[in-house]
Amino acid sequence: MAYNISLIQGDGIGKEISEAASRVIDATLVRINWDFCDAGSDAYEKYGNPLPDETITSIRKNKLALKGPITTPVGTGFSSVNVQLRKLFELYANYRPAHSITGINSRFSDVNLIVIRENMEGLYSGLEHEVTKGVVESIRVITEKGSERIIRFAFETAKKFNRKKVTAVHKANILKKSDGLFLEVAQKIAKEYPDVAYDESIIDATAMKLVIDPSQFDVLVMENLFGDIVSDLTSGLIGGLGVAPSANIGADCAIFEAVHGSAPDIAGKGIANPTALLFSGVLMLRYLDENDAADRVYQAVVKVIQKGIVTKDLGGNATTEEYVNAIIKEL
Repeated sequence: MAYNISLIQGDGIGKEISEAASRVIDATLVRINWDFCDAGSDAYEKYGNPLPDETITSIRKNKLALKGPITTPVGTGFSSVNVQLRKLFELYANYRPAHSITGINSRFSDVNLIVIRENMEGLYSGLEHEVTKGVVESIRVITEKGSERIIRFAFETAKKFNRKKVTAVHKANILKKSDGLFLEVAQKIAKEYPDVAYDESIIDATAMKLVIDPSQFDVLVMENLFGDIVSDLTSGLIGGLGVAPSANIGADCAIFEAVHGSAPDIAGKGIANPTALLFSGVLMLRYLDENDAADRVYQAVVKVIQKGIVTKDLGGNATTEEYVNAIIKEL
């Protein structure tokens, strides 16, 4: 069986690490027809649109994509392509595992947790307006439907991967109605999963607990902004965004991506680190139930990291090509 997958190359180092990831995945001999797509600043210059119709059509047809990093202008310029994609394909669940890797320098050696972030609502709903000059209002949206499907996704994830506990992260002590609704839904759904423990943690206390002892947590589920922050925090616990995978999943479409920046300052120099996108590719292979190939890629990357054949940002001096070739050799 062959899979048709959209490969969104992104900008900056996106094209380099997208090519690297596709080469490694092809080396597993899983049959994939890659549909190369443009997005981001390069696409904006080429088409006048950072998310061209051709790219949207490709994803809509294939219902599966692997995406390199895309620059989002700060304060001005085009709106986030990442947010557009999530809204367009209703990718309501962001799945961010954080797992310690031997050979990666980090403060902890035993991190093994999953952050589940609601992707469609919260402050990222984009509902902003100017009330009067000098006063801007942003509306934070929490719905019963949105809460139910993300919390159920978290419990189903725990069940699928034999996780022991789901923690609902909130600020209901202050945001009594919005996060109060989120907790009310979580408490109701938790009763349907008696084999999975359930608890709750206030967002600021959660951040403190994570940097003291991340083993207190297993699966964490939360609204959009909290999830954006906490998932980056947990990535920092394992060595940074350069080694952290991510998946955005909807009812019938999924996009797997590296969430680090596009690093235009090193683009074209052959030193970009593709590990985060490689591990996102591992998540994609698992999504396709190609678990043997997923295991092989993961183990090959870890072995190469342990040998010290890594890019400069991970403490080595290998080029992107040398790193990828070493991984393919392990495969």
